[in-house]
Amino acid sequence: MLYLDPHPLLDLRALTIVLPAPIERLTSPPELTDRLHPGASAPFRPDEGVNKAVRDLLRRGGYKPTGRGKPASEYLARAAAEGTLGSINAAADAGNAASLHSGLPISVVDLDRLSGELRVALGRPGDRYVFNPAGHDIDVEGLLCLFDADGPCANAVKDAQRTKTGPETRRLLALVWGTVELPGLADRTATWLTELYRQVGAEVLPQPTKLRGD
Repeated sequence: MLYLDPHPLLDLRALTIVLPAPIERLTSPPELTDRLHPGASAPFRPDEGVNKAVRDLLRRGGYKPTGRGKPASEYLARAAAEGTLGSINAAADAGNAASLHSGLPISVVDLDRLSGELRVALGRPGDRYVFNPAGHDIDVEGLLCLFDADGPCANAVKDAQRTKTGPETRRLLALVWGTVELPGLADRTATWLTELYRQVGAEVLPQPTKLRGD
């Protein structure tokens, strides 16, 4: 179960993905890598209204989604526009394609690197984590994050290095960071993300969620 702290704007969608083989043995098909371009065929197109709504979502807890702390979806859009968004692996490519065309940030983490109870809540004062191999960290106070027993580990800006996928990853947790200001977009994004993962032979199931207090 993934527990959600009450939040007035969050419209989260979560998926559990089981890959047919470890990531290092999977190849993204052309129909997936072709979608890593701004003009590729997709069921939706992002606009400035999407960017604003996503920033409003992240700003609600006091976080400032600007500069290097802006939503990951905006980084993807810029990289795609500059022609530098290339294929990484099947797991990352599916998430990047769905995020690029919907405009919603998507976290994809290794489910087997998570421990204990999972919940989505605002980062607390002092919460931070390393997000890359170089040891750089991010202060997540006031930012909606995925937490496990060891603390915050993913959000709409940067995911933690400790829970990122690796060559041997077989099971994924994908989080679509939607907002009620964009009705239906999180559902449509999760549906398309499911289709993209199934193109590489993955089994995809909705991850059960429960609102705290229910």
